[in-house]
Amino acid sequence: MGRSTPPPDILPAEFFTRWVPNIVESDSDRRARLGDTRAVLAFELLGDDGGHYHLRVYEGSVTGRCGAHEAPDLCVRLDVTTWRELNEGSLSAPEAFLRRRVQLAGDLRLAVKLHLILG
Repeated sequence: MGRSTPPPDILPAEFFTRWVPNIVESDSDRRARLGDTRAVLAFELLGDDGGHYHLRVYEGSVTGRCGAHEAPDLCVRLDVTTWRELNEGSLSAPEAFLRRRVQLAGDLRLAVKLHLILG
């Protein structure tokens, strides 16, 4: 499975509400590997164009919404620059985590499934 890369100028709202759900929907292998996962992943992006977003993962499908979620299973906090670098592939998720550019809270087992959801 090749890594899907969003357009470099994509805005976070477009990424979370359209791009991610469409990528998951169009990839049967990715959906199968998500299996029966049921979770809400919340993202807080800091800086210009940032905000709160959340993804609901339910048995192989993903829907995205703008705004915070009241009870997410995993919270991901990062700045917009880091988010863009992760999207373009110039920064790896493990490196971003080790450099403390990404903070995670909640069910950390879900963090290993992020690559299946985000690309």
